[in-house]
Amino acid sequence: MQTKTGNPAVIGLAGFGMTTFVLQMANIGLLQNMGPVLWLGVFVGGLAQLVAGFQTGKTGNNFGYSAFTIYGAFWLAFAGILTGNELGFYESTHADIGFFLIPFTIYTGIMFYGALHVHKGEASIFGSLFLGFFLLVLGHFGPAFFNVIAGYVLIVCSFCAWYVMAHIIYKDVCGRDVLPVGSPILQPGEKMPSPEAVAAE
Repeated sequence: MQTKTGNPAVIGLAGFGMTTFVLQMANIGLLQNMGPVLWLGVFVGGLAQLVAGFQTGKTGNNFGYSAFTIYGAFWLAFAGILTGNELGFYESTHADIGFFLIPFTIYTGIMFYGALHVHKGEASIFGSLFLGFFLLVLGHFGPAFFNVIAGYVLIVCSFCAWYVMAHIIYKDVCGRDVLPVGSPILQPGEKMPSPEAVAAE
């Protein structure tokens, strides 16, 4: 009899949503001290997501493996930036952080296309995350009000992550789909045969 294992996505989504939410409290001006963001970035958004990513990789889910691992590493790197600026060690300017955000914006755009093939809940997470990153980049190179707009967009993103997390948990404990996430926006195409299979024919 096969032993049931937990879905690591419930940890990854929770950690991502919590850390993202608290950072946005700073972006919209409600949080004045970045200490909570630093420690959440290390332990919840960082380490917890990395663990979720490594566990997801064992299931063969490349999408979740990539997302949780990369965003977990993002939070650890961001915590490092905060620490460096506080201690005067390899300090980063506002523009430096903008350059730091650019590759994650591109990565999120790539993942957003994949999310369109998962379900609407997943697409809402990556769609709002991509928009939030894009606005943060604008805010770090241009007018600061883009950071405030990004803050509100990413608060929505954090709630989308929690919604999908709750969908997974409730479906398991309730035995029914309490919080539906919808069908894929883009239907996956027919799976292509591997080169090895073609060569064998």
